[in-house]
Amino acid sequence: DQSMPKKCGHFNDKSVISTSEMAGKIKAALDARASEDFLIIARTDALAVDGFEAAIERVQSYSEAGADVTFVEAPDSVENMRDIPRRLSTPQVVNLVVGGKTPVLAQKELAAMGFALVLYANVALQGAIAGMQAALKELRDTGRMDEQSELVAVFAERQRLVKKPYFDGLERKYAGEK
Repeated sequence: DQSMPKKCGHFNDKSVISTSEMAGKIKAALDARASEDFLIIARTDALAVDGFEAAIERVQSYSEAGADVTFVEAPDSVENMRDIPRRLSTPQVVNLVVGGKTPVLAQKELAAMGFALVLYANVALQGAIAGMQAALKELRDTGRMDEQSELVAVFAERQRLVKKPYFDGLERKYAGEK
């Protein structure tokens, strides 16, 4: 329910659209849903803008509009985190950003609180950054990097991940003779 331009939920200076406008968007998503396997998750960023009670009221409205799951973005205390699933009847999402506003808790603790889904936003990105920095530091400091280093994937794994054999097959199939 953020106004444009949208920002990361753990950033400051956000604004939100009206509750009724967001409810309309949820209803449009419900009308467009082609499969019951597709969940409508309604998120609010109102906690940072209007406070905790306003955020709870908004997601209650979004649930009443038909959202399958609701999501109060960036609770900044364990107390608020515990209160969210207690006060809402729909399944809840919690978004953990390492270094962000929401306290990072163990999955078991979050499940015990009543969260149905935990997002680990940016974990892969932050891990990749740390890995790249470590590999480049090693290269800078030693002047060497090879497959024996635990800091890089072996070449065969790189080829597997980018599906090199698959694309080689497409080239053989469609490129014709050279």
